[in-house]
Amino acid sequence: MISAKNLVKRFNTDQEILTILKSVSLSIPMGQFVGIMGPSGSGKSTLLYLLGGLDRPTAGSINVAGNAVSNLSSDALAAFRSKTVGFVFQAFHLIPTLTALENVALPGIFRGVPRSQRNTRAMQILTAVGLANRANHRPSQLSGGQQQRVAIARALFNEPPILMCDEPTGALDSKTGQNVLRLLRNLCDQQQKTVVVVTHDPGIATYADRMVHFKDGNIAEDYMTYEGKEPQSHVA
Repeated sequence: MISAKNLVKRFNTDQEILTILKSVSLSIPMGQFVGIMGPSGSGKSTLLYLLGGLDRPTAGSINVAGNAVSNLSSDALAAFRSKTVGFVFQAFHLIPTLTALENVALPGIFRGVPRSQRNTRAMQILTAVGLANRANHRPSQLSGGQQQRVAIARALFNEPPILMCDEPTGALDSKTGQNVLRLLRNLCDQQQKTVVVVTHDPGIATYADRMVHFKDGNIAEDYMTYEGKEPQSHVA
């Protein structure tokens, strides 16, 4: 589902060139729940943005669901993101003036889905994440955990095979964060979604199939979290 080979990412600053990723290779099969951890600045979020087509690598190649992401034009990259990857962020990024239903249905507007179909689809997803009774509530009327579930529901609207989450529990208390991770685990189990979660929360290991630890722009550890499985190689 996801294959990255020899990824390098550098940023130019006024004083120096910063190398955030140093020839990173990683392969993630369909339906796997992968947790990515590491200290701030280790490169884990940068990797997520590259894999999801939100940024381009300085060097190396990325293939996601049959798409050579690193070679796509800007328009093709936008189409790839719309169809293939659902993004979930720590800050939720919900539109405060829209209801939960309208926030979830928002991706359908950009794809030209008629309003009635958008609303039907959005309500189905809200029901699936346990928020049917909050469909007409605005973000300010929802708890943090409910807002994150709305954000996940919105990411699912276009039925992407991949969910990429950057610190999805970072703004939540531990109990609510566990509920969000449990929801992501269920999506992996029941719908065969490939789930990639960048986090500082070590509790993710309880839910993930695999953990990848970053340090100084490199993969320091890569292992399965349950017995009977061999560690996944991250070397191309």
